[in-house]
Amino acid sequence: MRRLLLTATATAAALSLTACGTTEPAADDAKKTAEAITLTDASGAKVKLDGPAKKVIGTEWNVVENLISLGVDPVGVADVKGYTTWDTAVPLKNEPKDIGTRGEPSMDTIASLKPDLIVATSDLPPAAVKQLRKVAPVLEVRAADAADPIGQMTKNLDLIAQATGTTEQAGKLKKDFEAKLAEGSKALADAGLTNTKYAFADGYVVSNQVSIRPYTSGSLIGAVNEKIGLKNAWTVKGDPSYGLAATDVEGLTKLGDVQFAYIGSDGDKASTPFAGVLAKDKVWTSLPFVKKDNVHRLPDGIWMFGGPESMNKYVDSVVAALTK
Repeated sequence: MRRLLLTATATAAALSLTACGTTEPAADDAKKTAEAITLTDASGAKVKLDGPAKKVIGTEWNVVENLISLGVDPVGVADVKGYTTWDTAVPLKNEPKDIGTRGEPSMDTIASLKPDLIVATSDLPPAAVKQLRKVAPVLEVRAADAADPIGQMTKNLDLIAQATGTTEQAGKLKKDFEAKLAEGSKALADAGLTNTKYAFADGYVVSNQVSIRPYTSGSLIGAVNEKIGLKNAWTVKGDPSYGLAATDVEGLTKLGDVQFAYIGSDGDKASTPFAGVLAKDKVWTSLPFVKKDNVHRLPDGIWMFGGPESMNKYVDSVVAALTK
């Protein structure tokens, strides 16, 4: 009898240990299933994650800005120096690894970081995206859409937020952006500036030749301008993604009497022709808005293709420039 009791006790203990050994993994599996995220990105690809991505890489500055705004510090960023030059409105809070250029990221560097997720845009060549998918899950967002610039900006923000578990923060960013548009619109209206003809551009000097890019209504900047009550003075047609056009100094003569604004960067001397090589150009100095001193250089570091936080600072800067 004693032997039977000992055997029964041992058997029960063994069964108990076995049960403990199988219950915990089952709980872990259930937890993973509950946290698992499946998204469809801009390319139509299914992106599956075990849970909200924490170690994230951004191959383009607009997605990097979105990550930072959402509270996710990217472990890898394309052209870190360029980002810190052009997007001081939403600065890096950590020291991410530089993964190479925006158009040609280093696959080896990215692989070494062992990311949970890589956020890329449709500007990256499909072959590069295909390679990235072999390293880690890739969430591809459409870079821009001239048919709905603001809608595309917020759509990208939402998709990245879903992948990183930061949808609440995304909602706050969108709400703050709408409030900023309303604030900017009211400030211009109070100053009697609603429907003011306004032209925004950037420019570059390449081989001593000045190239100017008009930001049409299809650009993100152009869409924001119209939301705050300005009238876009550009009549040229922009590209289907970014709403950008191309012209030269002669093309500026078609603008007439407008308010003209631009963003350059002291960190990129080729980006400031309006205050540089054009200062002695006869066509430039003959323009009505130049003669009236209606040329406004807005603060450096507001990324013209960024997210809600860059656009908030853009609204503040253009309202300040026009109402000074």
